Amino acid sequence: GERGAERMVRTVFANGNVKYYKGEQGAERLVRMELADDGGVEHYEGESGAERLSRAEFANGEEVQYYEGESGAERMVRAEFADGNVLYFEGEEG
Repeated sequence: GERGAERMVRTVFANGNVKYYKGEQGAERLVRMELADDGGVEHYEGESGAERLSRAEFANGEEVQYYEGESGAERMVRAEFADGNVLYFEGEEG
């Protein structure tokens, strides 16, 4: 960006994980994380500092998990499998 208006768009960690951000300078929010160990991708929603996990995609394409709840208290509510099966979950995280 313009000098003095730079914003963070990506963080690459030594373990190979990569986090992607959107938003204006000082209000960047995490939107996606690519996991190096298993190739999965996690998607996040919410404002900067209150991002919450909303979806996790397995690298093998076999499963997608959906989450609801506030940041730090996310709970899985649904898991969809490549074979068409869908599992639904109720209750609090933990």
